[in-house]
Amino acid sequence: MKKVLASVLVLFTATSLVCAQGNKANRPSPPDSTTGKIGNATISVNYGSPSLKGRKLGTDLAPYNKIWRAGANEATIFQTDKNIKVEGKDLPAGKYSLFITPTENEWQFTFNSETGQWGIKRSGEANLDPAKNVLTVSAKTKKSASANERLVYQVTKSGLVVKWENTEVPLSIK
Repeated sequence: MKKVLASVLVLFTATSLVCAQGNKANRPSPPDSTTGKIGNATISVNYGSPSLKGRKLGTDLAPYNKIWRAGANEATIFQTDKNIKVEGKDLPAGKYSLFITPTENEWQFTFNSETGQWGIKRSGEANLDPAKNVLTVSAKTKKSASANERLVYQVTKSGLVVKWENTEVPLSIK
C-alpha cells in the first residue's frame, strides 16, 4: 500500500510540474492580445510581450534592419474577418503570422500565410518562408507620449499601433 501511495504522489507531483511548465502566463515574455473593430472588420493580434529589462530597442531587442517575429515565443498572429486595406494595400480576410523589420524611422510589416510556427529558428533568424509572404508595407515611427517597458499592440479606429520603449508605429488599416 505504501508503494502505491508513493507512486501516486510521485505521479501527481510530476503531472503538476509538467502543467506548471505549460502555463504560458509564467513565461518571461507572457502572451498578450488585442482585439478591436476597424470599420466592419474585427482585427485581433496575439503575441508574446517581451520586456526591455534594461535592453535597447533596435540593438539588443528587435535589431534594426533585421526581420523579427514581432513579439516573443511563437510567431505573432494577426487575424481579420474581412478584407482590409493596410497602408492602402489589399489584405484578404484571414490569419497571418506578422513579422517586422524595424529601422529607426520606419518599420516594415510582413504578413505571412504560414501560422503556428515558433517565431525564430534555432539559428536565431525569423521563422518565415518568404514564398508565403502575402503583403509587406511600411509605416513611419514616431516618439511615444510615454515609455513602454513591454511590447504593446493596440487596435484603434484607424489601424494598429505598436508601442515599445519610446517608439510608436501607427499602421493605417481601412
